Amino acid sequence: MSTDASPHPADAHDRIRVSGAREHNLKDVNVELPKRRLTAFTGVSGSGKSSLVFGTIAAESQRLINETYSAFVQGFMPSQSRPDVDVLEGLTTAITVDQERMGANPRSTVGTATDVNTMLRIVFSRLGQPRIGSPNAFSFNVASVSGAGAVTLEKGGRTVKERRSFEILGGMCPTCEGRGSVSDFDLDELYDADETLSGGALKVPGYSMDGWYGRLFSAVLPMDTPIREFSTRQLNDLLYKEPTKIKVDGTNLTYEGMIPRIQKSMLSKDREAMQPHIRAFVDRAIVFRTCPECDGTRLNDTARSSKIGELSIADVCAMQISDVAEWVRSIDDPGLAPLIEKLSDTLDSFVQIGLGYLSLERPTGTLSGGESQRTKMIRHLGSPITDATYVFDEPSIGLHPHDIQRMNQLLVKLRDKGNTVLVVEHKPEMIAIADHVVDLGPGAGVNGGEICFEGTVDGLRASGTLTGRHLDDRARLKESTRTPNGAIEVRGADLHNLRGADGHGLDVDVPLGVLCVITGVAGSGKSSLIHGYVSKRDGVVAVDQGAIKGSRRSNPATYTGLLDPVRTAFAKANGVKPALFSANSEGACPECKGAGIIYTDLGMMATMESVCEVCDGKRFDAAVLEYTLGGKNIAEVLDLSMSEAREFFSGASEAGSEPKVPKAAKILERLVDVGLGYLTLGQPLSTLSGGERQRLKLAIHMLEDAEIYVLDEPTTGLHLADVEQLLALLDRLVDAGKSVIVVEHHQAVMAHADRIIDIGPGAGQQGGRIVFEGTPGELIADGSTLTGQHLAEYVAP
Repeated sequence: MSTDASPHPADAHDRIRVSGAREHNLKDVNVELPKRRLTAFTGVSGSGKSSLVFGTIAAESQRLINETYSAFVQGFMPSQSRPDVDVLEGLTTAITVDQERMGANPRSTVGTATDVNTMLRIVFSRLGQPRIGSPNAFSFNVASVSGAGAVTLEKGGRTVKERRSFEILGGMCPTCEGRGSVSDFDLDELYDADETLSGGALKVPGYSMDGWYGRLFSAVLPMDTPIREFSTRQLNDLLYKEPTKIKVDGTNLTYEGMIPRIQKSMLSKDREAMQPHIRAFVDRAIVFRTCPECDGTRLNDTARSSKIGELSIADVCAMQISDVAEWVRSIDDPGLAPLIEKLSDTLDSFVQIGLGYLSLERPTGTLSGGESQRTKMIRHLGSPITDATYVFDEPSIGLHPHDIQRMNQLLVKLRDKGNTVLVVEHKPEMIAIADHVVDLGPGAGVNGGEICFEGTVDGLRASGTLTGRHLDDRARLKESTRTPNGAIEVRGADLHNLRGADGHGLDVDVPLGVLCVITGVAGSGKSSLIHGYVSKRDGVVAVDQGAIKGSRRSNPATYTGLLDPVRTAFAKANGVKPALFSANSEGACPECKGAGIIYTDLGMMATMESVCEVCDGKRFDAAVLEYTLGGKNIAEVLDLSMSEAREFFSGASEAGSEPKVPKAAKILERLVDVGLGYLTLGQPLSTLSGGERQRLKLAIHMLEDAEIYVLDEPTTGLHLADVEQLLALLDRLVDAGKSVIVVEHHQAVMAHADRIIDIGPGAGQQGGRIVFEGTPGELIADGSTLTGQHLAEYVAP
């Protein structure tokens, strides 16, 4: 490890001390971090940055805070085990702001997630005309309810009961129940009208007539009559019947029509949380359209009737936040002055953080990873808390070079309030503002986990580490660019803020047969154009920023399908069933059921995790490990890195005795191509970083026989040294006759493009137009756009 002469605070109160950290791939890491300073953690993807910052420091802070609650309260919290570390001293309250997308609850919007809607409801309840009631009258999550009930009163020394009417006035639209959209069902996707129920007419996942569903349906409907011959009442009972108690074989059960049951069991869930086959059914069978009653505002007529000036709360929530900030400042009411000031500060924070183009009604599930992370920051910018530890995971994600300066100002602002700021980051522009740098490596996975440098940014630059050597990288323009051989024609695009120079729909030809990069500041309309009009076309494979849902039982081998040909090869070599080589099936260790870990419930204390002593964490039955392929058992194969496994299954290693499993080798080739060669086949998906998960998805899609690839910020999570490898991969795809369209902010990718389409000039209402089309060299020469100006600064002379 190298260090420079950066002074360290001698007082233990001024430092966070980590000694003997071994979480994931960390190798007895020792480090001291200055408090009330901004520390950047650098290193290649998989080097151990997140393991140190999130898995050790932030995790232990959270665990210790949870322990301050009573045992009763702790019982309702997720249990957390102590990180694998010898000593942690000087911890303060850790507030993590990660790159995970915000929950996509259909009722969650930008306004509700940041408490702006709460403040607006109070403002409208006080100033709105006509006056309609309390703040709940403006909430789309509160329904209006009226009725009567008995109340107990004291009268003349006697207790009496009186029946009184009551009314709760909420703002929820009764038609869409505050969702803003209603669902229509394609009945042909629910059932086969020519078939009977007993013959398998229902197409809804899970509706098998073999079990209790069959007994339930047979008590209400004819099972051997084709659905086409059902009476009107029978069809209504099948589809729409309200929950009704019935007795089946002496048991009380509830029968309910298919559509209300589907709405409760499937449509109430976040789409991303659905199992793939459920999501596919929902996409196929259900069409969502704007609620005709509230026009998508989620609010009932009463809530929309109360206005301040000419605006209802629905009008305000539909406005661009930068415009809402101006409108709020125009409200002059001494009685609400403190609330107006707080509301104005929060809205101004959106603008400062580069999210002024959003609207308050925007569903949180539609935000990108970068937008989600910055929205979470809003909660902390105005907080009076000081001496906390703020932990950020690549806050530059989704940011144009022009926007990174704003983010830097916010991080410095948090630090200057007396907080410790820890940032995991790859972008040189963000590393440059750090007071202290910790560089991990030297490689990734088993080749990482060590402190390579600790000190100042200038010290890192001169250190000779991989990060230090690449810190001042500059791109060079290609000597020649490829010529397009076609185009995807987009005509009249008007989704969100997109519009042409004439104010109507946008027209653009996205070139094919080349590497085309779509650029523009955050919120300019890049995703609206590409995902709204290009990525859903036939022959196009799109790799978006959606997270991979993975448990600790899921790993790259299972997720990519790699394990299927491997299990088959093991089974064929040993004359046994493939299921034996699955830790989630017949091959599982009987003690830990294939988890590799034993969970011990200690009641009011945190659940303890310990490595299974029977299988020693290998997850498989001992008998299964007797079977080998190429001299290795299945557990040893899962411990191989992607690079090692590629050689093993292609028969390319020096030993020469390895088996050739072409299907496995092909998948592994792609995984290595996207820079994941250091991951092991059996590493739990839950331990992968956001960038690693993104590239895992990319590898899978590259196995598909597509002609056009659309990639959304593929440099996410990539170290400076790895960007060159990604560019080489994109070149190979184009040279193989594919078309590659990349939405990207990284200047090295822009410089390497054959064609650039720049959208802007600003964000939101100030964006949505094509401001440049041409080669990178022409963009620099033009010099009129923000992208061109920043690219000119990055390109080496």
